[in-house]
Amino acid sequence: MKRLVLITLFTLLPALAIAQSRQPIAVDRVVAVVNDEAITLNELRERLATVTRQLRSRGTPLPPSEVLEKQLLERLIVDRLQVQFARESGLRIADAELDAAMRRIADNNRLSLAEFRAALERDGITWKRFREEIREEITLSRLREREVESRIVVSDGEIDNYLAHPEQANQTALVALGHIIIRVPEQVDPARLSQLRQRAEEALARIKSGQDFGQVAASYSEAPDALAGGILEPRPVDRLPTLYAEAVAKLQPGEVSEILRSPAGFHIVRLFERKGGSVGGTFRQTQARHILIKVNELVSSDEARHKLAGLKERLDNGADFAELARLYSNDLSAAKGGDLGWLYQGDTVPDFERAMDALKLGEVSAPVQSPFGWHLIQVLERKNAEPGDERKRLMARQALRERKSDEAYEDWLRQLRDRAYVEYRLEDR
Repeated sequence: MKRLVLITLFTLLPALAIAQSRQPIAVDRVVAVVNDEAITLNELRERLATVTRQLRSRGTPLPPSEVLEKQLLERLIVDRLQVQFARESGLRIADAELDAAMRRIADNNRLSLAEFRAALERDGITWKRFREEIREEITLSRLREREVESRIVVSDGEIDNYLAHPEQANQTALVALGHIIIRVPEQVDPARLSQLRQRAEEALARIKSGQDFGQVAASYSEAPDALAGGILEPRPVDRLPTLYAEAVAKLQPGEVSEILRSPAGFHIVRLFERKGGSVGGTFRQTQARHILIKVNELVSSDEARHKLAGLKERLDNGADFAELARLYSNDLSAAKGGDLGWLYQGDTVPDFERAMDALKLGEVSAPVQSPFGWHLIQVLERKNAEPGDERKRLMARQALRERKSDEAYEDWLRQLRDRAYVEYRLEDR
């Protein structure tokens, strides 16, 4: 969760899901004013086309168009507020960083930068507009890191308390959840609170009647991931917000919670899957080694991948992994033959960890991309072991930070929204 993930555009690009509608553009007008900036009907329609394609690509039934339109407008408002805050507080994404992100997206689509640009333009998406959308994605992620993540404090006392209760410290089972949030303003009168509670009850009733959870989330939820079906990235129970962790403990896969209340609003949680977990207080460790080729101004992503493909062929024909790592790897581990030692879950970035976990003992991966460059990975051994005291405290600190992260971000967004001037004009005809 802590690791940087640019959720929407980065993960949905393989299908080029952001293709614009080719329908003629109607006369534009203002549909909302956010502080001193306007959101236009054309902006809303462009986002509607994007989200419609994304929902269909997942097989999620579409909400009624007027419901989806209102949800999208609220999402645009919250995004605009964050962009305004970032600009006013001096947060800028340099062109060089944006260029590197564009290359990664092209690589993820297995295209050169020129091929990727041509594919976008064939779908009616200008390169300039797409770059600015990616710049905004990076801006929002960086803003969350600066305004929320960096301010989370985990005290030694909290760690001591966490470790003193093994029943929560050993909650390492991975769970896949969906959630819905109905935000409640900080200053809310009883009548408005009752309306918001009723909205949450309507959403829960629809889920219990058999309506698709993703459709209900897209129709009702105000969480940042609402239009992605409200699905959270799988994570250990002990890294969920406390409210969710307590709810999940009572649920079986497929079940949905009752309405939950937090300072941010009303919540509904569905448990989709639960798997794995610690064994008698032990945790899985993986001993792995790798060869890293970094991407920079002198080495393109294609060149790095091609170089590793050649090294992989040599390894398949009997070359010594440690020797090649010492000769070619751009990582500090090169001096040790690429050996990374024993790794716990979460010690590496998600792309690397997923590829590593999929390997059999002794198997060498195909080239794997991460934010650091391209890797060849080999797993040498796996075991379950009880971590030492220092590692336990580090894991506890990470779990508590992640547990607080979502709660803190939702609270920050609510405060940002409550302070803003917003005028709705969607209904003006």
